[in-house]
Amino acid sequence: MLSILENWYRRYFSDPQAVFLTFILIIGFTIVLTMGDMLTPVLAAIVIAYLLEGVVRYMEKQGSKRIIAVAVVTLLFVAFLFFLLFGMVPLLSIQITQLIKELPNYLNQGQQALLQLPQQYSFISEKQVLDLSETINKEIAMLGQNILAISISSIPGLITLAVYLILVPLLVFFFLKDKTIILGWFSGLLPKDRALASEVWIEMDQQLGNYVRGKFWEILIVGVVTYICFAVLGLKYAILLAVLVGLSVLIPYLGAAVVTIPVVVVAYFQWDWGTNFIVLTVAYLIIQALDGNLLVPLLFSEVVNLHPVAIIVSVLFFGGLWGFWGVFFAIPLATLVKALITSWPRSPSEEHLIE
Repeated sequence: MLSILENWYRRYFSDPQAVFLTFILIIGFTIVLTMGDMLTPVLAAIVIAYLLEGVVRYMEKQGSKRIIAVAVVTLLFVAFLFFLLFGMVPLLSIQITQLIKELPNYLNQGQQALLQLPQQYSFISEKQVLDLSETINKEIAMLGQNILAISISSIPGLITLAVYLILVPLLVFFFLKDKTIILGWFSGLLPKDRALASEVWIEMDQQLGNYVRGKFWEILIVGVVTYICFAVLGLKYAILLAVLVGLSVLIPYLGAAVVTIPVVVVAYFQWDWGTNFIVLTVAYLIIQALDGNLLVPLLFSEVVNLHPVAIIVSVLFFGGLWGFWGVFFAIPLATLVKALITSWPRSPSEEHLIE
């Protein structure tokens, strides 16, 4: 057993660069796992600055000085934040409140429909329907209690959010402004012989930038098109449902399946099995088909293709570790794992087998 472990260690960790890269990865993951909550504004600012760097570089190519480009981009970012907080969030909160008020009516309609099932299908008993209705009522009651608890406990969160609204834009500005100084300081801490780490970073830089920028545009396009479709057809809670549909693209395959449920349920309670319900369902399915077969290939043509199983596993794993941000960066992190496996030093015999 010891000889097997020794041979495995020599095979994969005999290269000093592999040991160095492993050391960097362990430190990085340890910092995120142990101090992620404390460093949330810093980590968020790093990600945002990384995304906005492309816009800054574009303005520099057009002849603008970096400090002016950074100032303009930061101001646009702050304006976008204020639009979300004071434009979108109030509208969403209004529609959520309306949905909660109408929820008892929806429950009554649903129970009436359930009570008719034993008359239509002999294999469904009235007791099963009553048990299901009781279970649904209990779940709704628990949901109401959870919403109340969240609303009470969100007061400290609002204070934290206000602090983040000041810290994050400020950090983004300095990360963009002093990018060369900060990167130079970090590079000075690293050994000169870091070809393997540089190779992995170059691949990840390309993949991460393409993915996040593409995902931002996918969320925006899918959300806007869905809202227009829902608003034209007169569906209730169009903004709320459109936001859910837009955010569902963060989780490939699973997101679209899950968000279909509230869309279909709201449409059913509003129109029953009528023509409007059929038209809306077909339009929604067309949007999902165009997203998967047209929009995604256009936006993510340069992203490394991953097997669907790898995508689902990465979403479950990293989402369990880091919540929303784990889900958002699940595919780039899976790409990192793939890049590490591809670039990791191997023995000559293994390289021959791979070729």
